[in-house]
Amino acid sequence: MIQTETAPSEEIKSTSIDRRSTWIAELKALIKIGIVNSNLITTFVGFWLALQFTNQSFLQNIYTLLLTMLGTAFVIAGGATLNNWYDADIDPIMTRTQKRPTVTGRIPLKTALIIGVTLSVIGHVLLLFVSLEATLWAFAGWFTYVVLYTMWSKRRYTLNTIVGSFSGAVPPLIGWAAINQEFHIVPITLFLIMFIWQIPHFLALAMKKSEEYKKAQVPMLPAVYGFDMTKRQIVIYIACLLPLPFFLFPLGKSFLIIATVLNIGWLIMGIGGFFTKNDLKWANMIFVYSLNYLTILFITMAVVTIKFPF
Repeated sequence: MIQTETAPSEEIKSTSIDRRSTWIAELKALIKIGIVNSNLITTFVGFWLALQFTNQSFLQNIYTLLLTMLGTAFVIAGGATLNNWYDADIDPIMTRTQKRPTVTGRIPLKTALIIGVTLSVIGHVLLLFVSLEATLWAFAGWFTYVVLYTMWSKRRYTLNTIVGSFSGAVPPLIGWAAINQEFHIVPITLFLIMFIWQIPHFLALAMKKSEEYKKAQVPMLPAVYGFDMTKRQIVIYIACLLPLPFFLFPLGKSFLIIATVLNIGWLIMGIGGFFTKNDLKWANMIFVYSLNYLTILFITMAVVTIKFPF
């Protein structure tokens, strides 16, 4: 067998590609790409429903959609980056955050700060080309997440989950405001669904990571008041979701049935937590169900409003 040596130029090229791939991976981790993508889904649904309720053409608003999605993505990415920058002192304590580039040093804190501020500014500027209302909603969400949640409440109060949930509920309002700036029950309901959904979602996650939050001295509800209190709160907030789909009755019976089944199924699972012997297994079930719940619910909103030409 004849062996050939790799040319120096090819080795340099390969190394360059590897470094570029590593940098992209680190950047995705810095901006929390998963959170960005999930929030863009709810932004799109808010935009889509606004088109349907105002009888506007999707294709005629494609440029507005691109600006809205891009601007929202930049704002969320900027806020997430600033969150990583600020939490660099406690992230090494928790296993799920130990590999963040601001912890490993692959992205220096000064660089992370510059990236976070730059992305945030660009995002808001892009949204100004869409509408002032969309920009104001984006800023409200950004300010709540970066200042009121990350810098103020996260390390002080168990209510930090509620504070942070406001920012996560804003994307549908941005999408709606890009098309329709008038008051409407639909975007308000979307906001409430997102706001309430996040609380059992993140409380379940906090139960799974309770010991880590204790070590990091982050006062999440289960780390401070225990699992029994947390389970009661989870069930209460899931129950609060039950009436909300009925405010979206114009979406049709199919949506109401699917949404109600999802809510009842989640509530039954939540109540089951009072009888379980394995709290962490139950918390994981609640967490996984919440992810599927949101995906199915928002996809259903979009699908039932598609107008076929036949």
